[in-house]
Amino acid sequence: MGTLYLVRHGQASFGADDYDQLSALGQRQSERLGRYWAERGLRFDAVLTGTLKRHAQTWAGIASGAGLDAQPLVWPGLNEYDSAAVIRSIHPHPLQKPDSPEAYRAHFRLLRDGLAQWMAGTVSPQGMPEYTDFVHGITSALDHVRAHHHGQNVLLVSSGGPIATAVGHVLGLSPDATIELNMRIRNSAVTEFQFSPKRHTLLTYNTLPHLDGGEYTDWVTYA
Repeated sequence: MGTLYLVRHGQASFGADDYDQLSALGQRQSERLGRYWAERGLRFDAVLTGTLKRHAQTWAGIASGAGLDAQPLVWPGLNEYDSAAVIRSIHPHPLQKPDSPEAYRAHFRLLRDGLAQWMAGTVSPQGMPEYTDFVHGITSALDHVRAHHHGQNVLLVSSGGPIATAVGHVLGLSPDATIELNMRIRNSAVTEFQFSPKRHTLLTYNTLPHLDGGEYTDWVTYA
C-alpha cells in the first residue's frame, strides 16, 4: 500500500487583482508544513502539482522547509475551476470585491449555486471544461498514482476544488456534499489517501498537524 498526501495551496490573494499568488502568510504555511514533515522523517517518492502559480509556490515552500529537491510532475488536470466564471454563469452583472462579512457570504452563496448548476450540467461557465472533464482531470491523476507508485509516498499539491472532488469521487458523495467539502478546506491542509493498484481509501481530510500549536492560531485561513 502507498500513501498519497493531497495538499491545498497556502493562502493566496483573495480579493486582489491576481489571486494566483501566495500571500506572505501562505508562504509561511507552506514552509512550516515542509519543516513539520522533515522533523518526522517523511520523504516523497514522487510529487505532482497543477500548473497554477500558487501550486508551484506552495511546493517550493514545502521543498524549502523540508530540504527536498524533487522535480514535480506538472498535471494540468489538478488546476482549480475558475470561481469568477462560475459566478458569472448565474450572475452576469459585475460584483464588487467583497469587503465585509455579508459581502463574503453573498460571494460564497453565489459560488455554491453556480457550482451546483455546473455540476448538474445546467450552465457552462465561459472558458471552463464540462464538469465531467474537470473530474476526469483529477481522477486521471489518481489513476496515475495507483499505476506507477504502488507502495510509495506521493505528494499532490492542488486546490480546494480538485481535492474535494477527489474525496467525493473516492467516497461516492453527492454533488452537494462535495461542494460542502470544498467550502471548508483550509489553506495548506493535508488530506491522506491510502492506495493500492485497485483503489484509493480516505485516511484523513483537511488536517493541519503542522499548525497544531497556540503560536499558529492566526495561521489558519480558508481563502
